[in-house]
Amino acid sequence: MASSSSSLPPDLFDQTTIISLLSTLAIVLAAYLASRVFLHPTSSGTLRFLFIWHLADALCHFILEGSFLYLCFFAHQPTDGLDNLASYFPTPENFLGSSGRLYGAQSGGSNPFAQLWMVYAKADKRWAGVDLGVVSLELLTVFFDGPLAVYICYCLAKKDPKASIWMIILATCELYGGFMTFCPEWLIGSLNLDTSNFMYLWVYLVFFNTLWVWIPLWVIWYSVRDISNAFSVREARKNL
Repeated sequence: MASSSSSLPPDLFDQTTIISLLSTLAIVLAAYLASRVFLHPTSSGTLRFLFIWHLADALCHFILEGSFLYLCFFAHQPTDGLDNLASYFPTPENFLGSSGRLYGAQSGGSNPFAQLWMVYAKADKRWAGVDLGVVSLELLTVFFDGPLAVYICYCLAKKDPKASIWMIILATCELYGGFMTFCPEWLIGSLNLDTSNFMYLWVYLVFFNTLWVWIPLWVIWYSVRDISNAFSVREARKNL
């Protein structure tokens, strides 16, 4: 047991890590409190869950992934004079028309969001810097998925039947984004992933990422069933 404990990173549960994990709980809490404000008190548990999920989804996209994009585009440092340059995640040549710079959270210094992403980067090194595939997906996530999730919350609050259609579209985008985030990494043998301990593998990589697999799959199932029921009602009325 002692040797197992000593093999764990000394900063596995440091203050930055704990604050980073608590920030995700704060987002869920904010979404829940918003549901108490914008949904009718007699709303079903399913409707409330859908509202909370999509608002938390939007907040994650805007706050967390939005901060990641900000760091990728605006946080940088020159590579000249850096000790142990190989320990950093390399920035693609000519990124934003520049060379000789390191972009991303690794260059964010004391910025709290940079520190948050450096915590996650312990499990997936790509999030410390600029991976062009990840950045491209996050641009779509922040500027399309995020606003769409907010619009879905609006539709749910107004009981707009179009919500089911938009939920299918967003859930499909989320599933595609997750696949394209990890498939390129799997094809090269997961070189940038660290699965050496429970926290990195099961919390950072499996739990936080598969949330955006299982819940979107359920949302698609729910929405398809809702739309199918609407067609069934319409056909029944035609036969009256």
